[in-house]
Amino acid sequence: MSEKLTVGLLQRECSKDPATNLAGTVEAIREAAERGAQIVCLEELFRSQYFCREENGDNFDLAEPIPGPTTEALSKLARQLDIVIVASIFERRAAGLYHNTAAVLDANGALLGLYRKMHIPDDPLYYEKFYFTPGDLGFPNFDTRYGRIGVLVCWDQWYPEGARLSSLRGANILFYPTAIGWHPSEKAEFGAAQLDAWRTIQRSHAIANGIFVAAVNRVGFEGPADSGLEFWGSSFVADPFGQLIAESPTNKEEILIAECDPRRMEEVRRNWPFLRDRRTDAYAPLLERWLG
Repeated sequence: MSEKLTVGLLQRECSKDPATNLAGTVEAIREAAERGAQIVCLEELFRSQYFCREENGDNFDLAEPIPGPTTEALSKLARQLDIVIVASIFERRAAGLYHNTAAVLDANGALLGLYRKMHIPDDPLYYEKFYFTPGDLGFPNFDTRYGRIGVLVCWDQWYPEGARLSSLRGANILFYPTAIGWHPSEKAEFGAAQLDAWRTIQRSHAIANGIFVAAVNRVGFEGPADSGLEFWGSSFVADPFGQLIAESPTNKEEILIAECDPRRMEEVRRNWPFLRDRRTDAYAPLLERWLG
């Protein structure tokens, strides 16, 4: 990435109907492109509501192959608009084998590759281990028309290792499609701190690696009133020093547009040369689960 790059993040509210979600997303992508976005990233599992709130075998019917209907539709759109699209999809790889996958479609419509979510949570209302097999593709980068990017997904946000590996492979910006929100019973006491921690950990990836970070989350309340999730939006783009250059609100849809200048990476890395000073000879113990 030698020139300025404009990214678009689609912070949207999802309905129960996949067709409606796809149609609304297509219109939002068109608007993002009209506003100058060259790479557009969608929220995690954008074609449905966040079904991992419960363990229900019927939800496997939401999965689809890649290539498949969603990538075919978005491939045509990417080619038509001359943009790159990062799309989070519930992937049916084979009978009984499913992944939480991000597909990267280049500006010519080509499927550049996949990232399969590596870290799979299992928490109240986030029962993802029931649905998703952990990723087996590592932390690849994608050479798009507009620059080299890395893609990780939601729970990966809390792990510095993935961000580091993607950065060391030369990514200029990390995208994090996301679905995260508040439990109704916890929001009053813990909500502000949870949101702050989520924002802070991702800003730290930007700082530690001297890289742009773009996180895109959904909004809206999904599920029963007393046991659903209120997704907190707050999509943002942070520069290589962790400064927020664009941010969305917590409670409404927005198409967030931000310009990323690669000269900022050069400036920050020269003055804060964390990559230069890494002690790669001393980190082997990181491969162990526990050192106590």
